Amino acid sequence: MIPEELFKRRHRGTPESFTLIIVNAIVLALVAPGFVKCHHISLVFWIVAGALAIYNFFTVRRHIESFDRFAMIAYIASLVIMAGAVVALAFKDC
Repeated sequence: MIPEELFKRRHRGTPESFTLIIVNAIVLALVAPGFVKCHHISLVFWIVAGALAIYNFFTVRRHIESFDRFAMIAYIASLVIMAGAVVALAFKDC
């Protein structure tokens, strides 16, 4: 049958690092196509990116114990990939 320890374990839910990566990707996917055009990045995009950076700072600071080395590397890699996507979108052939 099923061991009793299985039911005693607590489910902690989705890790904060994964949630933060998903939130960043969704916000950039919604904002970038509308405000990043041929060789021009709108002021609205920079305001949203700044607000997202503040949100990221406070979220990481609040949940620093859940950001182990692997989660931090994945988070930083996702930021680099998203920044590269925005730059590629801004400098694509018009």
